[in-house]
Amino acid sequence: RGRPVGVRPGDPRRGRLALIETLRAAAPWQRLRRGDGEVRLRIAAQDLRIRRLVQRRETTTIFAVDASGSAALERLAEAKGAVEQLLAECYVRRDRVALVAFRGGGADLLLVPTRSLVRAKRALAALPGGGGTPLAAGIAAAGRLAAAERRGGRSPVVLLLTDGRANIDRAGRPGRAQAGADALAAARALAAEGIPGLLIDTAARPQDAARALAAAMGARYLPMPQADAARLAKAVREVAPAA
Repeated sequence: RGRPVGVRPGDPRRGRLALIETLRAAAPWQRLRRGDGEVRLRIAAQDLRIRRLVQRRETTTIFAVDASGSAALERLAEAKGAVEQLLAECYVRRDRVALVAFRGGGADLLLVPTRSLVRAKRALAALPGGGGTPLAAGIAAAGRLAAAERRGGRSPVVLLLTDGRANIDRAGRPGRAQAGADALAAARALAAEGIPGLLIDTAARPQDAARALAAAMGARYLPMPQADAARLAKAVREVAPAA
């Protein structure tokens, strides 16, 4: 299945016969293959051509959103606005989307992968705010979901919206130093899996912590003040896997 992108020699029992190309391959040899007075076409195994088909892999865009207290309510509202714009871009691309939110002691999968823009917007509108910033847990949850989507034959992309200031470590304990180290470790693990990503810094001013996190993820970094609709759409297209 898929769209044709050319032909190659092959066995029609293991592909779709390209009849015209097979006849073209056989035509130059007919004088040598035919007996005297014979008019029928002789086709040899080496003449057989089958179609090369490429099937587009579905893309799953995983939104991992920092809903903690460090993302103040007005910043969270701006982050939700950015996600809405990104959702529209994903809808145009026919991507599946999922929503992971992290706050308090851990991360929650609020929306399993879907193509429903209505469900995605509803989950986003209900996103609560406040509490600690378990950044490592959020990145790890997005990574697990991305791995599951890849096993299902889809191409995952992680879009992380955070200011990068973690204060809850991987074990759920408070403490900025360990929380920051755990977040960087989770980001490097995501990069090691080769999962493309985009980090949108939701702070009022660009943060070094968010920039360092993007570098550890191997992700593109985009500060929120520069993230207008056109730049967001362009960024998603640039990080999404090719069809």
